[in-house]
Amino acid sequence: MGKVTGFKEVERKTEPYRDPLVRLADYNELYTEHNEKHLRSQGSRCMDCGVPFCQSDTGCPVDNLIPEWNDLVYKGRWEDAIKRLHTTNNFPEFTGRVCPAPCEGACVLGITDPAVTIKNIENAIIDRAFTEGWVKALPPTQRTGKKVAIVGSGPAGLAAAMQLNRAGHQVTVYERADRIGGLLMYGIPNMKLGKDVVDRRVNLLREEGVDFVTNTNVGSTGENAISVQELQKNNDAVLLATGATKPRDLPAPNRELKGIHFAMEFLSANTKSLLDSNLQDGNYISAKDKHVIVVGGGDTGTDCIGTSIRHGCKSLVNFELMPTPPDERAPNNPWPQWPKIMRVDYGHAEARAKYGKDPRTYSILTKEFIGDENGQVKGIKTVNIEWVNQNGQMNFKEIPGSEKVWEADLILLAMGFLGPEHQVIEGLGVELDPRSNYKAEYDQFSTSVPGIFAAGDCRRGQSLVVWGINEGRGAAREIDRFLMGSTALP
Repeated sequence: MGKVTGFKEVERKTEPYRDPLVRLADYNELYTEHNEKHLRSQGSRCMDCGVPFCQSDTGCPVDNLIPEWNDLVYKGRWEDAIKRLHTTNNFPEFTGRVCPAPCEGACVLGITDPAVTIKNIENAIIDRAFTEGWVKALPPTQRTGKKVAIVGSGPAGLAAAMQLNRAGHQVTVYERADRIGGLLMYGIPNMKLGKDVVDRRVNLLREEGVDFVTNTNVGSTGENAISVQELQKNNDAVLLATGATKPRDLPAPNRELKGIHFAMEFLSANTKSLLDSNLQDGNYISAKDKHVIVVGGGDTGTDCIGTSIRHGCKSLVNFELMPTPPDERAPNNPWPQWPKIMRVDYGHAEARAKYGKDPRTYSILTKEFIGDENGQVKGIKTVNIEWVNQNGQMNFKEIPGSEKVWEADLILLAMGFLGPEHQVIEGLGVELDPRSNYKAEYDQFSTSVPGIFAAGDCRRGQSLVVWGINEGRGAAREIDRFLMGSTALP
């Protein structure tokens, strides 16, 4: 390493977000400008640790060569750094913005000190590369004559498309929405991932020769629909990368009341209206002047919080079923596991700045929704719960006398996803696993139907963008092997 004692001399300091009260006035990205001197200093903290757990099974899913590009940034060799970063990661501009950074949770320095700011450095490398013009379209020099259809344009579909196209196959990506990007376009708000960033990469893929077809429902009937059997007939291989888009519901009494929505209904409509008309068309679910309750945490819950505040909600509460996380790792959560600790994400910080307190309430269970005479939701009845260890399993019990009614005009359900929607494979005979995902072994990605492959959340279940990229790359490798008998793809 260039600075062997860097971790002793430099304290961890992340690049700051824009001030919460300032950024709440717009939908622009949260991030401030990169500071090269600061980033080189932070890169110097990367230890000569011998075994870099940051790129191990508990760290980065795409096996990013993190110590190498940390060192290159420290030395000011930015162009070399992007070459090393692109060796393993097709889209560092996505992961550098939205990945929760399991690499930092597995950083060896994290055993005794705060981890290296790996995510900041990754994002700075790719942003610098685009600014300097180092990222260019790389169309294949020759074509194989093989055709591949990819259903879904999220991170798995796009990663597979890039890899297969560069191997010389003709790739067509089908997307049911009006814009390419899947989760990246309509699932993640602009504040975390600007859509110009997504479009920039999609346009590069177009230049390289990938074909994109939008507004097309694969597996459905009617206008703008196409059967997966037709794709199977007209292509040499088909990749299912549809995501896990079936939301988990909350079947409490009066669930049918108006004003109760799944998180993705809320987030997707907001992004589309924002892109179409800067929210002037009114084609979104507004939280303005409403008492909002978000049920469920995680990234999606945080995104609902940030979006609701930007709308101008009157109040905001976030229910979490699980207990309050500890400030430090618990004894049963040792390094290099992902640290299950209390975190303050951008939406929580914005709520604190706007309303003076963190919006989260832990260990709380929804008992029923309460409505008015017009069928509109007006509240939630809850009870506090206590988590107890019963024969090695954590279960909860209700606390008597803790019932409470919360006022609410808008309730957003952000409790995760159950698996893919199955109309895509109707009549195809693809086997499902016990969790209703498309059954295909990891590292093989082939389904029970020859020539049909699956990757990403529709195969593994709800997961991270970086895992989508990992699976898209892996599926591309195996599809190339299926088509050509061997493969040089990583």
